[in-house]
Amino acid sequence: MSTDQRRSVTAEDLVNIAVFAALTAAVSVLPGLPFGDAGVPLTLQSLAVLLTGLVLGGTRALAAVGLYVLAGLAGAPVFEGFRGGPDVLDGPSAGYVLAFPFAAAAAGYTAQWLIPSRRHNDGGATSARYERTGAYLLRLLAGALAGIVVLHLGGVLGLLTAGGLPLGEAVAADLVFWPGDLLKGVLAAALAVAVHKVFPRIAGTR
Repeated sequence: MSTDQRRSVTAEDLVNIAVFAALTAAVSVLPGLPFGDAGVPLTLQSLAVLLTGLVLGGTRALAAVGLYVLAGLAGAPVFEGFRGGPDVLDGPSAGYVLAFPFAAAAAGYTAQWLIPSRRHNDGGATSARYERTGAYLLRLLAGALAGIVVLHLGGVLGLLTAGGLPLGEAVAADLVFWPGDLLKGVLAAALAVAVHKVFPRIAGTR
C-alpha cells in the first residue's frame, strides 16, 4: 500500500485502536502455561499482537498494542495472570512485553507493503483489496513472520538483560517458543483474512 494513501487519524481509527487494545488485554490475562527452563510462560499474547498488526496495519497496531503495554506498566492488571505494574520488567518475559508493540507494527507494515489497496470515495479512506486466492493469506503470513522475528529478538534481549542468561542459553530458551508462535502466526493470518473480507475498511490505512 503506497505511502501516498496516508491520511489523518479518524474517529473510526481511534475506536479500532481502543477495541484491539482491549482485545489484546482480554486475551493476555488468561493464565500462561509453564514452559521451558527460562521461566517465560506459554500464553496467547503473541496471537493477539500478531492479529492486531495484520488487521489494523502498522501505525494503528503500534498505537493499540502500545496502549495495552503502557496500561499494564501503569498498573492495570492486563498482563498474563492479571498482573500489572512495572515489576513485570524485572522478569524473563520483559523483552517480549516491550517488543509487543514493535512486533505488531512489523506485522502490520509488512502486510501493508505486500497487499494492494483501494481508495474509497468517502473522504479518502482506503481498504485492503481482498483477493479470492491464497495469495492474500500468504502475504499476511509474511507479515506475521516479520512480527514473530521482531518479537523474538526482543525476547532474547530480555533474557540476556532481565533474565541474566548468557547468549547461548538465551537463544536456546527462546527457540522453544518458535513452533508455537509460528502456529499462532498461521491462525492470526487466517483470522485476519476473515476480518478483512467482512470488514475491508478496517484495513489498509497507515
